[in-house]
Amino acid sequence: MKKYLSLALALILALSAVSVALADEPVTLRMATGYNSAKTGLFFDPETAGEGVELAGTVYHSGDLKPTWVAVQEKLNVVFEDKYQGNGASAEFDYWKEQLDQVDMLSGTAAKLSEAGEAGLVVNIGAYLDQMPNFKAYLDENPIVKLSITGNTETGAIYFSPYFDGVNDIERMPLMRVDMVQKLLNGEGEFTAEACKKLNPAVYTPYMPLEGKVEIETPTADGTATEIVTKDYDAAGNIVAKMNEAGEIDGVTAVNMLREYIDKAYNGYYGTERADLFIGQNAAWDVDELVALLRCVVSNPQTLNGTDTIQGLFTREDANNQRRVDMFRFAGTLFGVRGLESRQDYLYVDEEGELKDARQEEETYEALAKMNALAQEGLLSQAFVNGEDVKTQNYLENDLGFMHYDYNQTQTLHNATLLQEGEKYMAVMVPVARWYDGTDEDGVYMRFTESWRSVKTDGWGISVAGVAGNEAKLNAALSLIDYAYSDEGTILMSYGPSQFIKEGETFMFNGKEMPVIADVTKELLWSLGKGNYTNFARYYLGSTLSFMKSQAFEYQCTHEVGKEGAGKISTAIALGTIKHPLLAVAENPWYTSVPTVLPTTKEDNQALGGYDELNTKFQSGKNQENVLVDIIASGFTAEGMGSPEEAAEYVKEEMSGEQYLDIKEIAWEELLDYYETIK
Repeated sequence: MKKYLSLALALILALSAVSVALADEPVTLRMATGYNSAKTGLFFDPETAGEGVELAGTVYHSGDLKPTWVAVQEKLNVVFEDKYQGNGASAEFDYWKEQLDQVDMLSGTAAKLSEAGEAGLVVNIGAYLDQMPNFKAYLDENPIVKLSITGNTETGAIYFSPYFDGVNDIERMPLMRVDMVQKLLNGEGEFTAEACKKLNPAVYTPYMPLEGKVEIETPTADGTATEIVTKDYDAAGNIVAKMNEAGEIDGVTAVNMLREYIDKAYNGYYGTERADLFIGQNAAWDVDELVALLRCVVSNPQTLNGTDTIQGLFTREDANNQRRVDMFRFAGTLFGVRGLESRQDYLYVDEEGELKDARQEEETYEALAKMNALAQEGLLSQAFVNGEDVKTQNYLENDLGFMHYDYNQTQTLHNATLLQEGEKYMAVMVPVARWYDGTDEDGVYMRFTESWRSVKTDGWGISVAGVAGNEAKLNAALSLIDYAYSDEGTILMSYGPSQFIKEGETFMFNGKEMPVIADVTKELLWSLGKGNYTNFARYYLGSTLSFMKSQAFEYQCTHEVGKEGAGKISTAIALGTIKHPLLAVAENPWYTSVPTVLPTTKEDNQALGGYDELNTKFQSGKNQENVLVDIIASGFTAEGMGSPEEAAEYVKEEMSGEQYLDIKEIAWEELLDYYETIK
């Protein structure tokens, strides 16, 4: 315990030695680095600073270094010069790529930095690992991380410092208004309501079986062990099929059909607390049951919010492509489709160890067709379908929305600001789906999430032209990366400097003692960041911009409701009832997490860059295009993509998907060969 205490309080108690030799005089580093906007750079921007912002007794103005970087500057004997244009990683790199002599370090996507490294434009920091003991130790302890950032398997080149927004933990989660589920499903007798709506004509058809039994390993209600819960379709039928066969029904009828189904399918297991099928520690819901629940929700607005409308599934920002893509990510979890939350493009490894591209798989488009059926029934938010500017806050503040798929901390904080007493927006269990992991030719009904934290797709690189002929600059840049991977540096890059940490106090987090945030940090989190830890850290402290972020700070800033839901999911993961990709080359290749970067050659990169449609029509940026989102919202309307089969074939044959995958597959095989030499 003392060991962890000394690590956790390193910023307060002592300064550790920096391994890379530093110059006697301060070295200027020109930094074109940040996260994704002018607000998330190393220096305060005019909007964030205003006329001056006070943080823990110090007033900062526009153009001042943020507290984290003041501490880094002092620690490493450097002077940071602001060159950041305030762009996301991809656009920031593109801005500087023709003038790299003007910057020393810059943000970029992992793919672009590695490509530039192969072209001789970005420093191979892999050649300096012996001078970077903290970074080297981390890579030695986490070989899949090293594979994820290796840009050349012949030389072992690494062209960027990776960013971890947490690691080896679940990322996105299903979030529900659990009070609405309880109101509809719990209690004795039949559900009644003074008013309700008729369901729209059925379009969605069953995904789960129509008959037989499905056994699911589930945590017990108290989370202390596991048990088998049986879905008995022989006794209850499939709820979607039964609703579809019933024809025109109203909200009251739908709720009572779902209540009866739960009682019969689970043989009374959930008792009168039927909502626990969805929201309990022992939840075992699947997509068909969710569809039935969504039908109940949208047809009972008068009961749930006192108005004549309520939306089922929505996204954080229904007009923003960066958030709209979460709808197809959720589809992958609902329908057992890999590659839709990949760490690189849409790639995954199948049970034979071969690399696959979800964009070229028919099952991907079959899942999207199912989601479009939900849109046709009115179970997706109208704003999502039409691309209208409606946000989570709009849905929750007025009880107008039920559910979405997102990050737990930032979304559950709305419990403190937008919801009333008795209302609760909470993470719920990952759904059961049929996954083809190779252990059974008919697939396995289980919970699996591909939303697993590993190396993010952005990082920072060192410009060859920027540091050319200046060893002091190079050493300073290397020392910055290495320091960020020390115990002290990790805390600084997560929490900010010592004035934002409570001296002498720690708490246990993932088996380690970590610092407790200071009272002033809690106050500023709400007064400046409205409770959003990530925004507060990036906008004001200057932490969590890159490198390795501990979730310990974020956990302390999570609303109690957020902790409750995430705690249930963590319990299920610990008990093995939620499976996930492994940050290793797994014995069953299907469970291997795809590396964030694959070591393609300069010639490969030139070829990949020429696949225009493939490169532009599956993007996740704010103002970009994504065909997968369009299919969910509008169906198969794109030219040449009139059905799931046609869509998969069109990407393969007409968008150069086959050539793309050939290049990536060769790189993957080379990376596996390289792994054999370093493991």
